[in-house]
Amino acid sequence: MNKKIIETDQAPAAIGPYSQAVVMDGAVYVSGQIPLDPVSGEVVEGGLSGQTKQVLENVKAVVEAAGGEMSSVVKVTIYLTDMSQFATVNEIYGTYFSAPFPARACVEVSALPKGVEVEMDAVAYLS
Repeated sequence: MNKKIIETDQAPAAIGPYSQAVVMDGAVYVSGQIPLDPVSGEVVEGGLSGQTKQVLENVKAVVEAAGGEMSSVVKVTIYLTDMSQFATVNEIYGTYFSAPFPARACVEVSALPKGVEVEMDAVAYLS
């Protein structure tokens, strides 16, 4: 087994017993990213829009630290505390990806860490 742990200061440090990402056999498994500023460790301001942008910036930073880019992402899962806000997330999400788009799932959850409104995890593939 050839497992590599990814750590970067360009994304928030893990707030529990997990890695920012794990690379195994060319696949990058990015842990759930919440809208924490990587420098302060605090939740960013700007409501759902600001939170969504920060989450995607965090995902991007981790994928890049693993040697990939956003076009390397093949699957994203979005967790929202209010599905009625999906259009806002979807609009911002669309600025980070281009065709061919990754597969995606979006689910509504009752709560997320630190009271944030959105979290995303991802899988990327390094060619």
